[in-house]
Amino acid sequence: MTTHDAGAGDAPFSYLVKVGHISANPVQVRLEADERERQGLAKLWQVSAVNELRAELQIGRWKKDGIRIKGRVKGELVQACVVTLEPVVSRFSEEIEQMYVPEGSKLARIVVDGVAEMVLDPDGPDAPETFVGDTIDAGVLVSEFAALAIDPYPKKDGVEFAGHSDTPAEEVRRPSPFAVLKDWKKDQ
Repeated sequence: MTTHDAGAGDAPFSYLVKVGHISANPVQVRLEADERERQGLAKLWQVSAVNELRAELQIGRWKKDGIRIKGRVKGELVQACVVTLEPVVSRFSEEIEQMYVPEGSKLARIVVDGVAEMVLDPDGPDAPETFVGDTIDAGVLVSEFAALAIDPYPKKDGVEFAGHSDTPAEEVRRPSPFAVLKDWKKDQ
Protein backbone atom coordinates (compact mmCIF):
# COMPACT_ATOMS: atom_id res chain seq x y z
CA MET A 1 0.00 0.00 0.00
CA THR A 2 1.08 3.51 -0.72
CA THR A 3 0.49 6.28 1.77
CA HIS A 4 -0.41 9.56 0.08
CA ASP A 5 0.46 12.72 1.92
CA ALA A 6 -1.43 15.97 1.84
CA GLY A 7 0.80 17.70 -0.73
CA ALA A 8 1.53 16.95 -4.35
CA GLY A 9 5.28 17.06 -3.79
CA ASP A 10 7.13 16.99 -7.08
CA ALA A 11 4.47 15.10 -9.08
CA PRO A 12 4.36 16.40 -12.66
CA PHE A 13 0.56 15.98 -12.81
CA SER A 14 -1.43 16.87 -9.71
CA TYR A 15 -5.07 17.44 -8.85
CA LEU A 16 -5.74 17.73 -5.12
CA VAL A 17 -9.10 16.58 -3.78
CA LYS A 18 -10.22 17.84 -0.36
CA VAL A 19 -11.70 14.82 1.40
CA GLY A 20 -14.01 16.97 3.54
CA HIS A 21 -15.72 18.34 0.42
CA ILE A 22 -16.69 14.90 -0.95
CA SER A 23 -20.25 13.72 -0.32
CA ALA A 24 -22.06 10.41 -0.80
CA ASN A 25 -23.18 11.62 -4.24
CA PRO A 26 -20.16 11.26 -6.54
CA VAL A 27 -18.93 14.42 -8.23
CA GLN A 28 -17.82 14.30 -11.89
CA VAL A 29 -14.30 15.58 -12.50
CA ARG A 30 -12.49 16.03 -15.81
CA LEU A 31 -8.72 16.34 -15.75
CA GLU A 32 -6.42 17.21 -18.64
CA ALA A 33 -2.65 17.65 -18.50
CA ASP A 34 -1.31 20.91 -19.89
CA GLU A 35 1.91 21.24 -21.91
CA ARG A 36 4.17 21.65 -18.87
CA GLU A 37 2.60 18.66 -17.11
CA ARG A 38 2.89 16.50 -20.25
CA GLN A 39 6.58 17.39 -20.56
CA GLY A 40 7.13 16.44 -16.90
CA LEU A 41 5.34 13.12 -17.41
CA ALA A 42 7.37 12.36 -20.56
CA LYS A 43 10.56 12.87 -18.56
CA LEU A 44 9.28 10.77 -15.64
CA TRP A 45 8.12 7.92 -17.91
CA GLN A 46 11.20 8.17 -20.16
CA VAL A 47 9.17 8.50 -23.37
CA SER A 48 9.72 10.94 -26.25
CA ALA A 49 6.47 12.83 -25.66
CA VAL A 50 3.08 12.73 -24.00
CA ASN A 51 0.72 14.24 -26.58
CA GLU A 52 -2.40 13.85 -24.46
CA LEU A 53 -3.44 12.76 -20.97
CA ARG A 54 -6.98 13.21 -19.72
CA ALA A 55 -9.35 11.51 -17.33
CA GLU A 56 -13.03 11.51 -16.51
CA LEU A 57 -13.58 10.55 -12.89
CA GLN A 58 -16.37 10.10 -10.38
CA ILE A 59 -15.21 10.92 -6.85
CA GLY A 60 -17.45 10.02 -3.92
CA ARG A 61 -17.62 8.62 -0.41
CA TRP A 62 -16.85 4.93 0.16
CA LYS A 63 -18.08 3.16 3.29
CA LYS A 64 -17.89 5.44 6.35
CA ASP A 65 -14.64 7.36 6.03
CA GLY A 66 -13.23 6.32 2.66
CA ILE A 67 -13.13 7.91 -0.78
CA ARG A 68 -13.70 6.10 -4.07
CA ILE A 69 -12.28 7.36 -7.38
CA LYS A 70 -13.60 5.61 -10.46
CA GLY A 71 -13.41 6.44 -14.15
CA ARG A 72 -11.25 6.24 -17.27
CA VAL A 73 -7.86 7.66 -18.23
CA LYS A 74 -6.95 8.17 -21.89
CA GLY A 75 -3.84 9.38 -23.59
CA GLU A 76 -1.38 9.36 -26.45
CA LEU A 77 2.37 8.77 -26.17
CA VAL A 78 5.34 8.93 -28.52
CA GLN A 79 8.11 6.41 -27.86
CA ALA A 80 11.21 5.30 -29.75
CA CYS A 81 10.85 1.98 -31.60
CA VAL A 82 13.06 -0.62 -29.88
CA VAL A 83 14.32 -1.82 -33.29
CA THR A 84 14.64 1.31 -35.49
CA LEU A 85 14.49 4.12 -32.88
CA GLU A 86 11.86 5.81 -35.09
CA PRO A 87 8.92 7.48 -33.28
CA VAL A 88 5.99 5.20 -32.45
CA VAL A 89 2.68 6.80 -31.47
CA SER A 90 0.43 4.76 -29.19
CA ARG A 91 -2.95 5.47 -27.64
CA PHE A 92 -4.30 4.00 -24.41
CA SER A 93 -7.57 3.91 -22.50
CA GLU A 94 -7.59 2.42 -18.99
CA GLU A 95 -10.32 1.95 -16.38
CA ILE A 96 -9.55 3.39 -12.94
CA GLU A 97 -11.02 2.34 -9.64
CA GLN A 98 -9.29 3.05 -6.36
CA MET A 99 -10.49 3.38 -2.78
CA TYR A 100 -8.72 5.51 -0.18
CA VAL A 101 -9.06 5.38 3.60
CA PRO A 102 -7.46 7.50 6.32
CA GLU A 103 -4.28 6.09 7.81
CA GLY A 104 -5.20 3.91 10.78
CA SER A 105 -8.69 3.09 9.45
CA LYS A 106 -10.02 -0.42 10.10
CA LEU A 107 -10.77 -0.64 6.36
CA ALA A 108 -7.03 -0.44 5.59
CA ARG A 109 -6.23 -3.71 7.32
CA ILE A 110 -5.48 -6.74 5.16
CA VAL A 111 -8.19 -9.41 5.33
CA VAL A 112 -6.84 -12.58 6.94
CA ASP A 113 -8.72 -15.87 6.98
CA GLY A 114 -8.88 -18.29 9.94
CA VAL A 115 -5.45 -19.82 9.22
CA ALA A 116 -3.56 -16.51 9.01
CA GLU A 117 -3.35 -16.38 5.22
CA MET A 118 -4.09 -13.25 3.24
CA VAL A 119 -7.31 -13.38 1.26
CA LEU A 120 -6.81 -11.74 -2.13
CA ASP A 121 -9.25 -11.87 -5.02
CA PRO A 122 -7.28 -11.34 -8.25
CA ASP A 123 -10.47 -10.26 -10.04
CA GLY A 124 -11.69 -8.11 -7.16
CA PRO A 125 -10.84 -4.49 -6.41
CA ASP A 126 -7.40 -3.54 -5.11
CA ALA A 127 -6.96 -3.06 -1.38
CA PRO A 128 -7.66 0.51 -0.28
CA GLU A 129 -4.77 2.99 -0.31
CA THR A 130 -4.22 5.07 2.79
CA PHE A 131 -3.90 8.83 2.95
CA VAL A 132 -2.63 11.27 5.57
CA GLY A 133 -4.26 14.61 6.20
CA ASP A 134 -7.37 15.79 4.37
CA THR A 135 -6.24 15.65 0.72
CA ILE A 136 -5.89 12.98 -1.97
CA ASP A 137 -4.00 13.63 -5.21
CA ALA A 138 -6.21 12.31 -8.03
CA GLY A 139 -3.66 13.52 -10.60
CA VAL A 140 -1.03 11.14 -9.21
CA LEU A 141 -3.57 8.30 -9.39
CA VAL A 142 -4.32 9.12 -13.06
CA SER A 143 -0.55 9.25 -13.78
CA GLU A 144 0.01 5.85 -12.15
CA PHE A 145 -2.73 4.16 -14.20
CA ALA A 146 -1.45 5.82 -17.38
CA ALA A 147 2.10 4.62 -16.65
CA LEU A 148 0.82 1.04 -16.42
CA ALA A 149 -0.46 1.34 -20.01
CA ILE A 150 2.97 2.18 -21.48
CA ASP A 151 4.31 -0.50 -23.83
CA PRO A 152 7.80 -1.37 -22.54
CA TYR A 153 8.89 -2.57 -26.02
CA PRO A 154 7.22 -0.36 -28.63
CA LYS A 155 7.74 -1.43 -32.24
CA LYS A 156 6.87 0.34 -35.44
CA ASP A 157 4.27 -1.60 -37.49
CA GLY A 158 5.87 -4.25 -39.70
CA VAL A 159 9.30 -4.12 -38.01
CA GLU A 160 10.83 -7.33 -36.66
CA PHE A 161 13.96 -7.92 -34.61
CA ALA A 162 16.96 -8.89 -36.77
CA GLY A 163 18.18 -12.40 -36.19
CA HIS A 164 14.81 -13.54 -34.94
CA SER A 165 14.17 -17.18 -35.75
CA ASP A 166 10.84 -18.96 -35.86
CA THR A 167 12.67 -22.30 -35.52
CA PRO A 168 11.71 -24.03 -32.26
CA ALA A 169 14.53 -24.13 -29.71
CA GLU A 170 14.69 -27.95 -29.78
CA GLU A 171 15.54 -27.87 -33.51
CA VAL A 172 18.46 -25.47 -33.10
CA ARG A 173 21.70 -27.52 -32.94
CA ARG A 174 24.18 -26.25 -30.40
CA PRO A 175 27.34 -28.06 -29.38
CA SER A 176 27.19 -29.80 -26.06
CA PRO A 177 29.29 -28.11 -23.37
CA PHE A 178 30.88 -31.55 -22.78
CA ALA A 179 31.86 -31.83 -26.46
CA VAL A 180 33.98 -28.70 -26.05
CA LEU A 181 35.70 -30.21 -23.01
CA LYS A 182 36.43 -33.63 -24.59
CA ASP A 183 39.45 -32.34 -26.52
CA TRP A 184 40.66 -30.13 -23.69
CA LYS A 185 42.63 -32.91 -21.96
CA LYS A 186 44.45 -33.76 -25.24
CA ASP A 187 45.81 -30.21 -25.51
CA GLN A 188 47.39 -30.35 -22.04
